[in-house]
Amino acid sequence: MRIDFISDIVCPWCAIGLYSLEAAAARIPGLVLDLHFHPFELNPDMGPEGQDIEEHLAHKYGASPAALAGTRQAIRERGAELGFSFSMEVRSRIYNTRSAHRLLHWADEAFGAAVQRTLKVAMLKAYFTDGRNVSDPAVLLELATAAGLPEAEARELLAGNRYDADVAEAEAGVHAQGIHAVPAIIVNQRHLIQGGQSVEVFEKLLRQVIDAPA
Repeated sequence: MRIDFISDIVCPWCAIGLYSLEAAAARIPGLVLDLHFHPFELNPDMGPEGQDIEEHLAHKYGASPAALAGTRQAIRERGAELGFSFSMEVRSRIYNTRSAHRLLHWADEAFGAAVQRTLKVAMLKAYFTDGRNVSDPAVLLELATAAGLPEAEARELLAGNRYDADVAEAEAGVHAQGIHAVPAIIVNQRHLIQGGQSVEVFEKLLRQVIDAPA
């Protein structure tokens, strides 16, 4: 089953959606996901220094400190249920993710979906669990080489603008489809599922796709 997973690295519901989707697929005997990640930048105009996360969320969504605390707790609990650790106390800033998406594009194009997934998960954990700066070329280089990408080529990519136009084109295509929030999951290039759904909801929807007429 082909899955086109549109998401950002600094989106907590994208991490929840990915882990929930994969847990749902594991409940369906014989189902194998052909998973491909596509870019969506929540903060395309943000500078390399990033922004304080509390300040950013309050400005962008108008949320009160109490509301933000409630959301953080809900995210932490959902993650724990899925085996993903959200360490909110270390995630103090939010960042631009263009270079991370360029690496992910290269990983899929040159090395395949499995390597791309390994890198994507490493990026999610680096940001949400370890509180690392996923716009920092040194951090991205470390994650890329740990995922099996060639160090010299990864370093060159991060120093330049390789795949920048590809990422921009992919994002424009996503917006042209009317997708303005993530995660957005397209199944078999026909069925759209949006949001960090529960394992049960994902399982139900995946079974519906399997049973749907071709």
